[in-house]
Amino acid sequence: MLSRQFVREHPEEVRRALETKGVEVDVDRILEVDEAWRELKAEGDDLRYRRNEVSSRIGELKREGDEEAAEDAIERSQKLKEELEAVEGRADELEGELVERLLELPNVPHPEAPVGDDESDNVEVDRWGFDDRRGLPEEVVPHYDLGEDLEILDFDRGAKVAGGGFYVAKGEGARLEHALVQFMLDTHREAHGYTDVFPPIPVDSASMRGTGQLPKFVEDAYRLGGANDEPYDDEDLWLLPTAEVPVTNLYRDEILLDEDLPIKHQAYTPNFRREAGEHGTETRGIVRVHQFNKVELVNFVRPEDSSDRLEGLLGEATAVLERLGLPYRVLEMCTGDMGFSQARKYDIEVWAPADDAPDGPATGGRWLEVSSVSNFEAFQARRAAIQYRPEQHESAAYLHTLNGSGVAIPRVVVAIMEYYQHDDGTVEVPGPLRPYMGGLDRIEGGEPVGESAVGDG
Repeated sequence: MLSRQFVREHPEEVRRALETKGVEVDVDRILEVDEAWRELKAEGDDLRYRRNEVSSRIGELKREGDEEAAEDAIERSQKLKEELEAVEGRADELEGELVERLLELPNVPHPEAPVGDDESDNVEVDRWGFDDRRGLPEEVVPHYDLGEDLEILDFDRGAKVAGGGFYVAKGEGARLEHALVQFMLDTHREAHGYTDVFPPIPVDSASMRGTGQLPKFVEDAYRLGGANDEPYDDEDLWLLPTAEVPVTNLYRDEILLDEDLPIKHQAYTPNFRREAGEHGTETRGIVRVHQFNKVELVNFVRPEDSSDRLEGLLGEATAVLERLGLPYRVLEMCTGDMGFSQARKYDIEVWAPADDAPDGPATGGRWLEVSSVSNFEAFQARRAAIQYRPEQHESAAYLHTLNGSGVAIPRVVVAIMEYYQHDDGTVEVPGPLRPYMGGLDRIEGGEPVGESAVGDG
């Protein structure tokens, strides 16, 4: 959330941010409401001062025995009170409108963020492991076909129990997902100093608003007990779209101490998204699903440290892929593709070699986003009222928040199944994961269950 003072003093910068992020908000109306609100606040302060003066005279007049003057003063005080209540009522209405309109404003991009309109203007800033990739079968089988052949991914039964966009991982497929979760948690705790958090899966509307999911992305969320297009309040619950929401809001409405910072939390959770704006893309397999596992990294830092921490957070996320030996690239998002809440953002994309794609490498395959590493600066902290006190004698200030996936599980599973695939249809388990899978070094699959098993016999 941008402060009203910032919008008031930098309206053109706000308009540029709206244009570059493709968001339409009536800035002129915000300025009008803000000006009217400030005028009413000034009028209210004047009425309150005059009423206090009159009220203080009532006792004096009564002590002096001037009952008639005292009665007149009481009437004036009552009239001023009514005028003040009317002014405060109008000011409260404008305050509510102002807050709602400010919540619609996106964050202002960092000055060093690339300027562009869409994903075609994103800038590749790093690539790892692609030139030294391992030998692959002549024809790499896509993960969705291979997963069914090995009986480790079951899309039909996932759709049976939850509908389209859900899947079942079973046998060695389920073990692989569990192994990845624990491997990532151990890596970030032991190598990068993160503290584990296991938050609630449902989150309230205040939490969703605090991190910027509401009201902007209501269509993508899973709401509990109500339709997304119906009015909601802070008591409504939603299935979390990312652990960023509950972990960031752990400190909502709090003032932290300077010695508390930096705070580095990590959380494994399932995540739920309707992907309302993504119909028709990656409909096969587990690249784009409505429920997926993820380890999220959330940082709370002093404002002067956030730029360096963004680079550090990026290195912590890519370290997972490097330990797994998976080729990846890093893109810096341009202003038109970075999202509503971010001031600066990197996407990490892992290489999956099975399918040719228009935006894939010339040698085939495609890039799959497994992490977005973002600096929100004070945007989320202001929405969620998360502050810190630099010194005991100083006023509280908004800290900066950052987060990144460390990393999303299903797409890493896709990359492992395709990149570590062998000619015989088995999948090699990356070395760092073997201790988490009981020493298993090769995924060879399981036996089918049901009539298909009888038919195959």
